[in-house]
Amino acid sequence: MHAQDRIFVAGHRGLVGSAIVRRLQAEGFSQLLLAGRDRVDLRDRDAVEAFFAAEKPDVVFLAAAKVGGIHANNAYPAEFLLENLQIQDNVIDAAYRHGAKKLVFLGSSCIYPKLAPQPIREEYLLTGALEPTNEWYAIAKIAGIKLCQAYRRQYGFNAISLMPTNLYGPGDNFDLQNSHVLPALIRKFHEAKQRGDAEVVMWGTGTPRREFLHVDDLADAVVHLAKTYEGEDIVNIGVGDDIAIRELAELVKDITGYAGTIVNDTSKPDGTPRKLLDVGRLEGLGWKAKIPLRDGIEATYGWFLEHQSSLREV
Repeated sequence: MHAQDRIFVAGHRGLVGSAIVRRLQAEGFSQLLLAGRDRVDLRDRDAVEAFFAAEKPDVVFLAAAKVGGIHANNAYPAEFLLENLQIQDNVIDAAYRHGAKKLVFLGSSCIYPKLAPQPIREEYLLTGALEPTNEWYAIAKIAGIKLCQAYRRQYGFNAISLMPTNLYGPGDNFDLQNSHVLPALIRKFHEAKQRGDAEVVMWGTGTPRREFLHVDDLADAVVHLAKTYEGEDIVNIGVGDDIAIRELAELVKDITGYAGTIVNDTSKPDGTPRKLLDVGRLEGLGWKAKIPLRDGIEATYGWFLEHQSSLREV
């Protein structure tokens, strides 16, 4: 990428997109195209076509997606599959046809089989059954990967696909029904502390293990790979370490200052037993995570406290 490039960050208001914008701005990229849904609905093929015809971006970061946790995936399977397919198909195709020199597609670690060997290597894609609680989103993201690879093979389009692990950080969704586990825990413990609750109920057994990457680390990795990587193979982006959900809850409890007890609701689903990414390919490409988990959660809790009155809930 060059400083004068016109760069479209699709999904710039979301957790990932906003972090990519911050990273690009910090590195001096000033020609950023930041169009929200009020200007271009990425699910609408005609709207996307008109936008690309008018703006002609040189580089596209495809961070737009319909996202959510276990509850949201179970409740809205048709929307998670259809809307993500629409967004991906429209943006990837328009980027190619209107001459973008590079596209960076952001996927998710949920693309891998539920019982994949740990840590999960990129070549484990499509080697087993998906986790049923998020298969709709996963199938859409797998289709996006394959579309990027197909456009590269058939048309020579320089599209790369990056697979982040579980993310958190400023700009996250803290809605208790539709958010991912870490922001949900931050809000749960904070509000329980405010109310003086004796206990906090946590979904599942607490035994599944998860890997968490601060979104600013992700953005740093994404921009690094946008500059340096041009392969067809997908690249995992993670920290290479994980934590049990129960241990995570204890950590968040400590950071928020909640003094009560944690109770597990074992009637609720656990999801995938473990999901740790192998980051050997990423580290071989010259990048490694920098933000420790406790430091990142403390900073995220600080952001939460500052923005409670205007939290994004979807």
